[in-house]
Amino acid sequence: MSESPWLVLLKTAVVFGVTMTAVPALVLAERRLSAWMQYRVGPNRVGPFGSLQPLADLVKLLFKEELAPAGASPFLFAVAPAISAISALFMMAVVPLGGTLQLGGRQIRLVVADVDLGVLCVLAASSLGVYGITLGGWASNSKYSLLGGLRSSAQMISYELTLALALLGVLVLNGDAQGLGSFSLSDVIARQAATTWNVFKAPLGFLLFTTAAFAETNRLPFDLPEAEPELVGGYHTEYSSMRFGLFFLGEYAAMFAGASVIVCLFLGGWHFPFVTKAEVVGPGGALLQVAVFLAKVVAFLFFFIHVRWTLPRFRYDQLMRLGWRVMLPLSLLNLLVTGGLAAAGVL
Repeated sequence: MSESPWLVLLKTAVVFGVTMTAVPALVLAERRLSAWMQYRVGPNRVGPFGSLQPLADLVKLLFKEELAPAGASPFLFAVAPAISAISALFMMAVVPLGGTLQLGGRQIRLVVADVDLGVLCVLAASSLGVYGITLGGWASNSKYSLLGGLRSSAQMISYELTLALALLGVLVLNGDAQGLGSFSLSDVIARQAATTWNVFKAPLGFLLFTTAAFAETNRLPFDLPEAEPELVGGYHTEYSSMRFGLFFLGEYAAMFAGASVIVCLFLGGWHFPFVTKAEVVGPGGALLQVAVFLAKVVAFLFFFIHVRWTLPRFRYDQLMRLGWRVMLPLSLLNLLVTGGLAAAGVL
């Protein structure tokens, strides 16, 4: 289905706007929820009920001085935060926010790029993000930053295997008698809408993918690359002003993108429970689908925040042991069982 460049540009602007709106909302929600969980007040000074606190943080970052260590690599030190932020935004380009909108005799897909290899684009974007962290740690010419970058690289290698194997289980469920199905996220959602959500077909795969997503986004209990008690701030120790802000943006945008991908792969995407009709007629139905998708994403983001302020951080040896000795064998077992049940026609 060909689309005009102007339509693609408009959809890009909409998705970019949604993501950029979600980031400050996430920051505010995390501050309020963490305060509630720790019996504190939380932000309550800037704006009604502290709602303008993210804007105040942005103004503060904009007016802070840009600092760089004397021995830092100028180009890599500057470009690393941008890589971290852009990779998360790129992932949202292949995430469908809804089905197909029929408007004025035209069919408009509610996704920026409905590519056939959307699943591989997700893996590529998640792998690209670690380059920003690693380059930022190395280019800072600081032992703490370097250790944070090295930790991130080892963590990515350890958990990306589990992420890919759990994702392969989803593709098996999306396949037919001839083998793997489409790698498009829209097709994965359509298959779930026609049958059952993948979280019910492969609960172990859902658990493994979610855990690996936590590790990929460097969220607690997997935030070893920036562990403050031993690494000060890890890879962003030497960053200030908007360069630090880009790392901050990349982390929360990756949270939003990761939750969106999990919703697409395991929770039916924009599909509303007990409704099997995949196509939407009229703008009202399209808005309903987008609302359903965003509601699922918001619910999962609250889970992200709850885990951060509930579980303690792993030791680094525990992190590696969990990735290689527990999650990797379980992901292989999940793929074997899922493939066997799919071949037998049970799933």
